[in-house]
Amino acid sequence: MGQKKGCIMFRSFFFAGFECATGYNAIGEWIDQVAATHHDRHADEDYNLLKSVGIHASREAIRWPLVDKGNGNYDFSSVQPFLDASRKHEIQVIWDLFHYGYPHELDLFSEDFPRRFSDYCFAAANYICANQDGLCYFTPVNEPSFFSWAGGHVGRFAPHCIGKGVELKRSLIRAAIQGINAIRAAVPSARIINVDPLCHVIPRDDSQQAQKDANWFNEVAVFESWDMLAGRRMPELGGSRSHLDIIGINYYWTNQWILGQDERPLPEDHPKRVSLRELVKKVYYRYSGDLLITETSHVDDMRPKWLNQVEDEVEALLHDGVPLRGVCLYPILGMPEWHDQARWTQMGLWELTETNSTLERHIYQPMYDALKKAQRIEKKIEAGEFSRVLAFV
Repeated sequence: MGQKKGCIMFRSFFFAGFECATGYNAIGEWIDQVAATHHDRHADEDYNLLKSVGIHASREAIRWPLVDKGNGNYDFSSVQPFLDASRKHEIQVIWDLFHYGYPHELDLFSEDFPRRFSDYCFAAANYICANQDGLCYFTPVNEPSFFSWAGGHVGRFAPHCIGKGVELKRSLIRAAIQGINAIRAAVPSARIINVDPLCHVIPRDDSQQAQKDANWFNEVAVFESWDMLAGRRMPELGGSRSHLDIIGINYYWTNQWILGQDERPLPEDHPKRVSLRELVKKVYYRYSGDLLITETSHVDDMRPKWLNQVEDEVEALLHDGVPLRGVCLYPILGMPEWHDQARWTQMGLWELTETNSTLERHIYQPMYDALKKAQRIEKKIEAGEFSRVLAFV
């Protein structure tokens, strides 16, 4: 399964993401979104659905808590259905290795954490390489900035800490760097996609202090995890530009807000809202190299409008020569809320409805129509319309 020519990294510019979070949520309840959406039962069907709409790549999970049995013992049987389906339907996969959930007995602040994670990464990379054709892609630690806030600062995910976000982020990045080293020891050709949210805040008022606080968030905090991976910050952790490799940008309608008013996103018509193209350019000018939008979507009937807006921003970025190599629709399926598993959110191309204990997939036609329109980008790439973009090697 080779890449298309031009600036597409995978076999399709638009690719899918299956929500794959595991872990203990805010109320201490175990969640497994792969199981909750029955994706583990319907891997073959789900990958066939992707192919039917012209999507040929996906973000997928190796669920660390299910695989790691302790003492260096690993059981990858939960991964095999996705490998089989990806080969059958020719879907390229980015493998998430740590998507919030981790072995329950492991202390993320301990010296044992980076060692155990790197051992697991080595085993996982070997397993994938032995069972998959073509180039291997891995995301070692998903969203270290968000997870350090959610799990280390406000206690919404295990380890349910309060006020320890800085310490947890440092621990996560140390583990990620050692994990990347282990992946490359196992599979030297592997590409690493480091995924984190791209956010922007505006000051709470017109005071100098408020502006200073907002500037610090926008120019320092947002980039901190990527800076650490790249060796720009805390070089003693061992990071380098090679460790950062491909930058994965997660961007939702919720990613801009007034500082101090967390989780109250700026209205889409707010005059101080910054365009996606401007935010992505900041990332590119800071690090250069290949970029991906690794998560984006909206809810309910806003989904097609959002995708149309993303299409416009992506086209503008490509015309400006930014090497954006693809866009991931994430989540591709509707999903239960992390902290309220009885409540479902429809964010995907397919909505899920329960019939006789089976979650049936129903395509959301307005979003599909928006996707078909957006997929014109691939034809423009093949036609050389974005000639300023360097070809992916």
